[in-house]
Amino acid sequence: MPNALKLNNIEFERLFYPKAIGIIGVSPDMRGGTFFIRCMRGKFKGPIYLFNPKLTGQELYGYKIYNSILDIEEPIDYVILAIPARLCPKVMEEIGKKGVPFVTVFASGFREVGNEILEQELLNTAKRYNVRIIGPNCLGVYNPRGGLYFAFDQSRKSGNFGGIFQSGGIAQNMSQLCVSYGLYASKFISIGNSLDLSPVEFLKYFNQDDYTKIIGLYIENLRSINQGRQFMKVVKDCNLNRKPVILWRAGYGEATKKAILSHTGGLAGNNEMWKAVGKQTGSCIVSNSNELAALASAFNLTRLPETRNVGVIGIGGGSTIEAIDILEKYNLKIPNLTEKTVQKMQRFVPDVNTNVTNPIDLGGSGIQPHTYYRTILALDKDPNISSIVFIKDPERFGGFQDLLEEIGFKGMNLNRDFIRYVSKAKSVSTKPMYCVMLKINEGFEEYKSRYKFKMKLLNKAVPVFESLDLAGMVLDKVNSYREFLQKHEKFPKN
Repeated sequence: MPNALKLNNIEFERLFYPKAIGIIGVSPDMRGGTFFIRCMRGKFKGPIYLFNPKLTGQELYGYKIYNSILDIEEPIDYVILAIPARLCPKVMEEIGKKGVPFVTVFASGFREVGNEILEQELLNTAKRYNVRIIGPNCLGVYNPRGGLYFAFDQSRKSGNFGGIFQSGGIAQNMSQLCVSYGLYASKFISIGNSLDLSPVEFLKYFNQDDYTKIIGLYIENLRSINQGRQFMKVVKDCNLNRKPVILWRAGYGEATKKAILSHTGGLAGNNEMWKAVGKQTGSCIVSNSNELAALASAFNLTRLPETRNVGVIGIGGGSTIEAIDILEKYNLKIPNLTEKTVQKMQRFVPDVNTNVTNPIDLGGSGIQPHTYYRTILALDKDPNISSIVFIKDPERFGGFQDLLEEIGFKGMNLNRDFIRYVSKAKSVSTKPMYCVMLKINEGFEEYKSRYKFKMKLLNKAVPVFESLDLAGMVLDKVNSYREFLQKHEKFPKN
């Protein structure tokens, strides 16, 4: 069982680990609350009560449909209210009388379309009964440990990545995208308009939640200056607690700001202000879902580098020059290796078509897994290097394998052997390693080879990125976070 967390008299454990839930507004088709039944049936272990006065007495997916929540004698911890906005205040009255502590309001049609009066009526009713609202215009909670889901294909495997998202669609996408980066959710909350419970309350919870180690945010707006001040304080607290906060703040373009106003009913805010928020709180600011997932993956799978000094391993002079060009653009340094490291590498790297200074060009010898292994170890021992980036193109393994067999290396499986040697290097290395898996061709066989290589490496706790730009962004942000911790004397960890 989870640690019982009660913050500001909010019993969040009843939200994230409810013993019974109710879904108000179900129908025989997929509209409204029926969507949530489909997501959770067979997964949530407690009773699920369904409500629709027009379908009283009927069954849906094996669950009986009731007229009103007041017809249920047993306690209900969490309700999903999936009815039209105009009906929500009236039904909230019944939910309040029932004593339900948490309600997700699925419906849109409140402040974002000018219905401030309806929204205020809903809030007043909830406050009268001490019901806390998630939303409106949102999907609520995804918590695989508690059996709560808001998408069909969400992983049942739980992890340490907590997320707070003002967009339900982005919350769904992130819950699946993060898995492709070797990352799994502790808890995700889709908060929509955040009429009542805001990012602030959930961040305070995540900061004390033992299951959550990394926090991702998608924020379109904050509802008040006071909420903004609280937000900055709790975000900084999380970062200093070594729970890195990754903030995807949408709304940099004028068209986006207009869309935000109609989406969650708030103003997007000043761009320079948000950059300052990142700097003052130690948050990592990102600009899309791929960056958020990639950065969270790096925090999850590797330790923080001690400096911005990067050792680069590649095959081909042109590709290594491209690599340093891109990495230096992200404020990273490609220092010279020590003479001892160079001499060590000269013992096993041929001096034809290669370069054993940083960046390292292994040339043709780079197709041999054991050469990559020895090169990673050499960089790991070099005091001038704090992190290692190695570039691979697994879609070429098939052709290289044929070549190696021609020159006497029989029975090799490059995908398997590279994974084995990289895993071996990872197990003895003290410095964080990152793989850039370049895409050269697009086809089923190429994709299959890349996918297999990526998933195997992720399982060995090596982050994998599909472009040098993404790798550069990640290394820049993890170093910025480390510099923030150093400034506040939180790195190295006591």
